[in-house]
Amino acid sequence: MSAEIKVKRQSSRKRSRDRRISHLTPARKRTSASGRQCPDNTGQIELSRALDKSMDAKFSEYCSDPEDLFGDYDSIVSDSSFLAKLDRVGQNMRPHDIDHTTSSRCPVILLAGNPDFTSLKSSTDNCPKQSCDDSMTESFLEGFTDDAFLDMPSSQLAFLQDPQTADRNCCTDEDKTSMPMRHPEKSVSTEERNERHIAPKARKSVSDHLKRAMMANAATPSSVSRTAVQKEAVVTEEISVAMQAMESVSMATTDLGPFFGLPTKVKELICNLKGIKDLYEWQKTCLNLDSVQQRRNLIYSLPTSGGKTLVAEILILKEILCRKKDALFILPYVSLVQEKVRGLASFGLELDFMVEEYAGSKGRFPPVKGRGKRSLYIATIEKAHGLVNSLIETNRLDNVGLVVVDELHMLGDGSRGAIIEMTLAKVLYISKSTQIIGMSATLGNLQDIQKFLKAESYTNDFRPIYILDSSARQSAFEGGLTLYLKSYAMQKIDQDHIVALVTEVIPSQSCLVFCPTKKNCENVAGMICKYLKEDFIQHKQAEKAVLLGELRSSGNGSLCPVLKKTVPYGLAYHHSGLTSEERKLVEEAYSAGVLCLLTCTSTLAAGINLPARRVILRSPYVAADFLKRSQYKQMVGRAGRAGIDTHGESILILQDKDKVLKLVSAPMEICKSNLMHSDGKGVLSLILSVIGLNITNSLEQIRDFMSGTLLSVQEKQVCLERSLWEVTQECVELLKEKGLVTVSTEPQDGSLQVTKLGRATYKGSVDLTYCDLLYRDLSKGLESLMLNSFLHLIYLVTPYDMVSQCKPDWMVYFRQFTMLSAAEQKMCAAVGVSESFVARKAAGQNVKKNVDQVVVSRLYLALVLQSLLKETDLWSVADRFQLSRGFIQTLLSSSSVFCSCVLHFTEELEEFWPFKALLTELTRRLTYCVQAELIPLMEVAGVMERRAKQLYNAGYKTLAHLANADPNVLAKTVENLFKKQANQIVASAKMLLNEKADALQEEMDDLLMMPLDLLSL
Repeated sequence: MSAEIKVKRQSSRKRSRDRRISHLTPARKRTSASGRQCPDNTGQIELSRALDKSMDAKFSEYCSDPEDLFGDYDSIVSDSSFLAKLDRVGQNMRPHDIDHTTSSRCPVILLAGNPDFTSLKSSTDNCPKQSCDDSMTESFLEGFTDDAFLDMPSSQLAFLQDPQTADRNCCTDEDKTSMPMRHPEKSVSTEERNERHIAPKARKSVSDHLKRAMMANAATPSSVSRTAVQKEAVVTEEISVAMQAMESVSMATTDLGPFFGLPTKVKELICNLKGIKDLYEWQKTCLNLDSVQQRRNLIYSLPTSGGKTLVAEILILKEILCRKKDALFILPYVSLVQEKVRGLASFGLELDFMVEEYAGSKGRFPPVKGRGKRSLYIATIEKAHGLVNSLIETNRLDNVGLVVVDELHMLGDGSRGAIIEMTLAKVLYISKSTQIIGMSATLGNLQDIQKFLKAESYTNDFRPIYILDSSARQSAFEGGLTLYLKSYAMQKIDQDHIVALVTEVIPSQSCLVFCPTKKNCENVAGMICKYLKEDFIQHKQAEKAVLLGELRSSGNGSLCPVLKKTVPYGLAYHHSGLTSEERKLVEEAYSAGVLCLLTCTSTLAAGINLPARRVILRSPYVAADFLKRSQYKQMVGRAGRAGIDTHGESILILQDKDKVLKLVSAPMEICKSNLMHSDGKGVLSLILSVIGLNITNSLEQIRDFMSGTLLSVQEKQVCLERSLWEVTQECVELLKEKGLVTVSTEPQDGSLQVTKLGRATYKGSVDLTYCDLLYRDLSKGLESLMLNSFLHLIYLVTPYDMVSQCKPDWMVYFRQFTMLSAAEQKMCAAVGVSESFVARKAAGQNVKKNVDQVVVSRLYLALVLQSLLKETDLWSVADRFQLSRGFIQTLLSSSSVFCSCVLHFTEELEEFWPFKALLTELTRRLTYCVQAELIPLMEVAGVMERRAKQLYNAGYKTLAHLANADPNVLAKTVENLFKKQANQIVASAKMLLNEKADALQEEMDDLLMMPLDLLSL
């Protein structure tokens, strides 16, 4: 053994050693380091080179592309002055180490002289076990605490905590080393160890530690996809840019971002979910209007099917994502609300905002606070009014940055128009920062609406499909009738040549035939089928068989005889006589091309968009009323399918040419205020609510508020006999007489206040005509409330306005009455309907005793609802009571809505406290009217009873099951469920689940919140 053994004892503190020199080391440090090298440290040089190669290899492994691995760390690595400062700190600590050389020592053996070294180990023969980590000196680390690691990148923490990394960088008690072992399988004997030279251990510089930390940070695998992180960063940056642009927008600024101020992801979602790759030119122009950019109120009017809704949706997304405000979307019908909720739920999940449904009995007042998320409220006209009232009451209306009203022309539609006007007037008066967007295809007096909303306007006559608009006369069909008018019988039945007109289009293309009445729809569909060829049956025969099966399943085995006859030919009728599930199945089949022709009433024109190649108006009448210009435009607007047809056709069949020429050339109807509708009932309701919400509390303030209504704009046209100020004063006096409003008893105050009954009336959205009657019925019901049956509660929530629509069948009435229990019959007698009275009416005898006919008819409807809740089979109940299934469906939905109103009404009156729990459950049952286990599934937008049964039988028994389902698996598991429908169902379920979770979280936060008035010492 010729090698000389040298042993040098040093302080037990960390040994300093020469730092490794690499291309990252500043030049002046390289020269100073080379000057301190000694001839005996060749092993250390080899070790340094080996480590450099090792780190380079690691760097190459995790950074295979030319992209910078460290991102913003470049400035640190290239800043030699910064690294020099770190090195000077390290040099200043070395004299401090030398001063402690007299402390306890242990021998350090450096394995040198062998290029293929195995390890660097410390001798443990003569000293206790001590840490020999390759780190900075203890004195240098004295200023660092655990807090120093709080800002450490998560990937660096993961690197330090990784067990494999720990095994490489930390030595065990038996064998401690400061460097990874290249060949752990090789061992070194004691003799070989003694032959090696001993050299002092070199300290790493602070800059080396920083570089090692950066490399370790980069080398640590991340659980998040780097592509996903980059995309998220791009979206966040685009939203930030759009928000900054909106804050600094000027008249000259039109370009707010990559997609009208929204991130590119929104454009991709519109393309993927809606199939829209580009916008029409008018849409681009509208979105770049100064009124849009500067958030002024806007009304835009275009023909039906022109793409108005997409513009509104883009503006809504802009409000939610860029301005971080809530939005309210008002639609006229429940079916439209449910369709829009299904369509936008996927956007909400992808862009992280809530989509909440306010239709029928659904919706929470006030809405749940978003806990950082913004919300889109999609509501019917009535629900939107209640929602705005609740937001005003809780001082949260300013959180709503945008209100969009579809079908704005419905301002002139009776009581519903009055509710729209009340809602918009409150928003205009309370929240100056809320933008209002109105859209319509038929506005005759645009200037009046502009003045009311303080809005600008945009109009365009664009239609994606050109419409050939014509009226049908006998001479127009002389050539086309040769194949059909072969018999006198057919000519007598089909005098308007409907068969010839429709067979030019179907079955390869679609057709809509508008009829004046519901019965006429069914008759026309049956008549057309009678003269169609058998070839029509062969067209999509399998799909039509599936549709028939679904229709039969929705009726629990029952099928409409008319549909049974017409569906095999690809025809069906569509009107309010169908159940909601039947209508949905017919609409989906027509959209999919399974059905090629629908005979329908005018309600389809205002509902879900179902376009056709040809639209035929069977008669220029709706029931007995001559067709309005706006109704006509809506009907013919269904002609032409964008992306499918090159043009659309509308044909009006007429008898009196002069009338139709007047219809076609007449201006659009004027949209008038309906606050004076039904003897000023709208004005009464409006004044009651603004006093109750503390918007106004004096006559002068009420006058100021009323000056901002559409009624004020049209005062000369509507208030013919009295001025608006006189009408206002009379309404306030009438409210006082009804006991709904009172004057404050405080001296020198004289302010107006609502009574408890008045508050219950406006918060329950109860019609002022019935509020007194409802209060008396509830009070009387409390005296002898029957709880062993639902009948008494059902009677109390049966809508008053449905009574006039149904005339009792006395034999059916008597038969159902005799089947009641003794307690139920006693309850009927208590409300004013005895068995003897019903028996005499059934026998056709005269009844001398005066009986309230409203009570009698209302109890009859309550018996219908009770039977429906017991059996949940609409077909059998319709057959038993000799009523149409469409009427029973309407009765059920109206009862659920009124039950919800009565619930809110009773919550404001202490004497009715027992009704709160009772009506909550009854509202739920009336809303769904199915077996209890199906209710959680039917809460999802668009899931009807038939679909809920399919989902339940397939194993999706709860909302959580549905929310966590795989759409692909769901579409394969459930029969006749398309992939698009499965995606919408899952998205709606997830949104509903999030909404429920937020509601529970808000309730928990309220419980844990510290009282503001808590006493303290």
